[in-house]
Amino acid sequence: MSRILVTDLDGTLLGGTQHDRTRLLDALARHPEVTTVFATGRGPSSIREVLGDPLVPRPRWIIADVGATVVDGTDFSPVDPVQEQLRAGWPGHDLVRAALHRFPALAYQHGVVQHGRCSYHLAPDGLTDELTAAVEALGCTWVYSADRYFDVLPQNASKGNALRALAAKLGWRPEHILVAGDSLNDLSLFRLGTHAVVVAGAEPALLATLAEDPLVHRADRAGAGGIHTALRKLGWLSSDPDPGPDPNPGAQHPAPGSRHRIPAPRHPAPGSRHGAGRHSLVVAYHRPPLHWNGERWQPPRSPNGILPTLGSAFADGLPGIWVAALTGRDRLAPHPQPTALPLSPVPLDTAVWDGYFHRACKETLWPVLMSEPDRSVHDERAWADYRAVNARFAGHISGQAAPGATVWLHDYNLWLVPGLLRRLRPDLRTGIFHHTPFPSPEVFATLPVADELRRSLGCLDWAGFHTEDFAERFRRTLAGRSDPPQTAVHPLGIDRPAVEELARLRAPLLRSPHRRPATGRLVLSVERLDYAKAPIQKVDAIDHLLALRPDLRGRLTFRLVCPPPEPGITAYDTTRHHLEHRVAAVNAAWRSGNWQPVDYLPRGLSAAEVVDEYLAADVLWVTSLQDGMNLTAKEFTAAQAALPHPRTGPGPGVLVLSRHAGAATELGPAALLTDPRSRDDLSTVLARALDLGPAERRARMDRLSRLLGHERPADWAARIVHGIRTCAPGTAAPTARLRRSVCGPRPVRAFS
Repeated sequence: MSRILVTDLDGTLLGGTQHDRTRLLDALARHPEVTTVFATGRGPSSIREVLGDPLVPRPRWIIADVGATVVDGTDFSPVDPVQEQLRAGWPGHDLVRAALHRFPALAYQHGVVQHGRCSYHLAPDGLTDELTAAVEALGCTWVYSADRYFDVLPQNASKGNALRALAAKLGWRPEHILVAGDSLNDLSLFRLGTHAVVVAGAEPALLATLAEDPLVHRADRAGAGGIHTALRKLGWLSSDPDPGPDPNPGAQHPAPGSRHRIPAPRHPAPGSRHGAGRHSLVVAYHRPPLHWNGERWQPPRSPNGILPTLGSAFADGLPGIWVAALTGRDRLAPHPQPTALPLSPVPLDTAVWDGYFHRACKETLWPVLMSEPDRSVHDERAWADYRAVNARFAGHISGQAAPGATVWLHDYNLWLVPGLLRRLRPDLRTGIFHHTPFPSPEVFATLPVADELRRSLGCLDWAGFHTEDFAERFRRTLAGRSDPPQTAVHPLGIDRPAVEELARLRAPLLRSPHRRPATGRLVLSVERLDYAKAPIQKVDAIDHLLALRPDLRGRLTFRLVCPPPEPGITAYDTTRHHLEHRVAAVNAAWRSGNWQPVDYLPRGLSAAEVVDEYLAADVLWVTSLQDGMNLTAKEFTAAQAALPHPRTGPGPGVLVLSRHAGAATELGPAALLTDPRSRDDLSTVLARALDLGPAERRARMDRLSRLLGHERPADWAARIVHGIRTCAPGTAAPTARLRRSVCGPRPVRAFS
């Protein structure tokens, strides 16, 4: 027989201790005949965030917006005609706000996404007859709760009316329903004649109103503990043992909050039933391996980079789970990601993602990583989103990690997670790999949040980098700590066999008509639009080179493949406008007949098309102002070296590489190194590359091929996981107390 649990979220299902929440989740998992329904004041977008909490059971149905919204819990589609009936007569959000503008005591909740309702903060003395009459004159109703929240709703909307309509549609009987709540906005649920429980710590006004109701059970446990007790008393959990005393009484875990409220992440008690299936390795990277493009799930264009590397590592048997954000169009995709990878998504609201990634990551942190601190813009609202997303990741990781597990974080996007995990799960061993450069301590210190970040990074056990220079900058940034993270240098490689195979397949097609032919010598750059890649400096250098070398006019083409960033990132708008202006100006200055010097392609190419470009290029020109590694340099080498080069002819291509790219540490002895901040050096080194004879070209490419090596990315990942698991951070005694106060205790590990 079906049973229906209808529960409020904040203070009820999300309330109580971790012990109680874990026990309730396990009980519901053992009793699938109990259907869970959320009945909350939150909107759907906020509920999606709550579902990222590993201790929240998945609802089959959702009553949201204090009863103005009813959706299917599996896909968030509206349940009509129920929702349509509840919103009948709603005058509209703007009209309500305009009509109530004359009441200064009302403070509109701007941070709350609202559908079919208007939510305000209101002190008790502001709840006047004049205000309620104004609401009723609009043909609306209202709910006031917790001496603070005032919600204006459609006349028919309430949690109780929504549940009544949903029950009628689905054929539920009152005796098969248990409602649970803790505040006055749950009152309408308690008027339906169903089983009911008010959890401990509920709003006094609700308790007083229901004092004489014999159908209402008053629990002696808060939140989830009160729900569990009521389910047992009803006999719905007949096989469930008595919960017994809480092993950690008083440890409250507040629910994930509104847009700028950082949730307290949670994890189950070691050895609990819910924790039995947790993972010994949790990998966290903010990006998932596939993205929904509006029509299908799309993998990365390149076979190389961190996404393909992690995918290859997991496919190759790396044990554990991959935690990644789920946001934007990915959350709305009609089909799940078609991948066998062990993914665990963290759902994020689009607005929060925008503040976190587009603003905080790209406008605040990225310029500092690129040693361009003057470009950094700090915004407190965006930084609150950064904190919130890091807290969401920390909570999710905590819920997925087995006792003593290894956590492998990736990049600056998760810099606050180490500090959060140390407080929540001191049993975990946490490492991070930086795919980006790491700035000098002086540049790092220009961040207004530098101290906050240093405290968190100091809670790491291990930190990895592409070069020793970046590792040394990191150590200097955390200098003075008694127990610093262990550092290691592990330069990332590429899937060389995949690039070589593609090169051999594409080589016969190089002369096909679909290719855009270059005139004479082809200089190639393949890079995303980013000021750190120095695209404008390259166009200026081409202009300068043509002025110095008349013999190259009409014979030199610089092809700049430069796809734009994802929608929403505005940090590179100025770069794009300036680049387009310079390309147009240089082409106008030197154009002759059908020839122009700069062939600008502002779009992405497929992996096959990129390999075509590598094979056609006389020079690959990599001029990053800063770069963690730069895998295009390695891909170019693999593609060129895959083909036999005849002893006659111009010879293979030449790699011109910024001395500030991580790849220069490995490939520098065989490449031509250049300074991207000097126009003269850029043009001089490029001219030298174009003038190299066939023999030197072959010698340099042969050496590049040897330096590139053949290590698989999956082996790189395995070595890093081993490094984190076996690291031995410093234990100097004089300031160990500081480490404990900032990061929490470091316990004895489950393994060494």
